Amino acid sequence: MSKKVVVISSSLRANSNSEKLAESFAKGAREAGNEVEFISLKGKKLAFCIGCLTCQNTGHCVIKDDAVEIEPKVLNSDVVAFASPIYYYEMSGQLKTLLDRLNPMYAKKFNFREVYFLSTAGDDREETPYRALSGIKGWIECFEGVSLKGSVFCGAPKLLLMVMQSSMKPMKWEKEFKLEFYSNCFIGYNLL
Repeated sequence: MSKKVVVISSSLRANSNSEKLAESFAKGAREAGNEVEFISLKGKKLAFCIGCLTCQNTGHCVIKDDAVEIEPKVLNSDVVAFASPIYYYEMSGQLKTLLDRLNPMYAKKFNFREVYFLSTAGDDREETPYRALSGIKGWIECFEGVSLKGSVFCGAPKLLLMVMQSSMKPMKWEKEFKLEFYSNCFIGYNLL
């Protein structure tokens, strides 16, 4: 069964490592027969949440910028994949800003049930992505019935080798839309 997938790349750097990882995820999802929309936060205007909580009463943010256009795409997807570079052991500021700005979604009907987190970093230690994963899990907990289905982390030494060799391949998919971590360049934390 085909699913609607939204992949959001939060790196602002052109041809970044995390964006390449997001593109690989999107390509693999398309090849598995899913409908995929790729959204890059490059060039998007995203203001910080001002904490006014108006959205909790109206269902709409008072700030009119690109977050308003991204929100329905997330709401209407079956699967959401967030890609982020890891800066100082945390997700990028632009991804955190987007998550904060998706606050109007909490009171709305949403379709997505599966979330994936894709990340890259200059540090390839196993513990590197865990703080960022904690932030993603915190966001997910606000949505009943939604779970983190898996994550991919790729640290610098393996990532640089893969990029230099141009060996980035589409991620393979199994039935039921589970990632198959087949490449030695991905350190997969399957959180099922």
